[in-house]
Order: sequence, then C-alpha cells, then structure tokens
Amino acid sequence: MFEHAHDVTLAPDGLLAASTGLDRLTVNSVHEQGIDRLGSGLQVEAIAADDGLVEAFSANPCGAPVLAVQWHPVWNVDARPDSRAFFRLIGDALHLGSEAETFRPRA
Repeated sequence: MFEHAHDVTLAPDGLLAASTGLDRLTVNSVHEQGIDRLGSGLQVEAIAADDGLVEAFSANPCGAPVLAVQWHPVWNVDARPDSRAFFRLIGDALHLGSEAETFRPRA
C-alpha cells in the first residue's frame, strides 16, 4: 500500500526545507484528496511536482508551530532521513513549550 510515491517540491523558506536541507522529496501517498487552497495564516511547505497540489503546510497560530503533510512519514522511518527530520521538528517544537514562538528547525 505504501509503495505509491510521487515527488514534492519544498518551499525554499519553509520548515521542511530547513530541516531536511533538501528542495525536493519523494513521498508515499495513498490518498485521493487534495488541498485546493489554503486558509488565512497558512503557508505552503510542499507542492506535488506533477500536479501542483499543496502537499504540506505550516502555520504559527497563537505562537505555536503547526506542520501538516499529506503523506505518511511514519512509514519506513528508519530508512528515511526526511521522515526522521519531520519527527525531529515535532520533538523540537514540543521541547520548546511556551517558547514556541522562537521555534527554528535544526538541520
């Protein structure tokens, strides 16, 4: 099921690009839905290389970082440095607690 994959292009100034050091990822995807347009306050993190759909976004509502992806970073995480970077971002944000407004990803 998780062998379905496609490329996404990362936003150059986004959290995912900063944490992975990459500008493009191959991600697994088993969904048939997509994001048509983002709401106010949300920033594009990744778009599908083949059709331009938004595949990841971020926000900082109320001073707390949010990162959402349309793929499955939990699958085969041991073999995927980009998935480990995703979870490192989450861990870093959790450790910051009330200092989340100063959150910066580490590469």
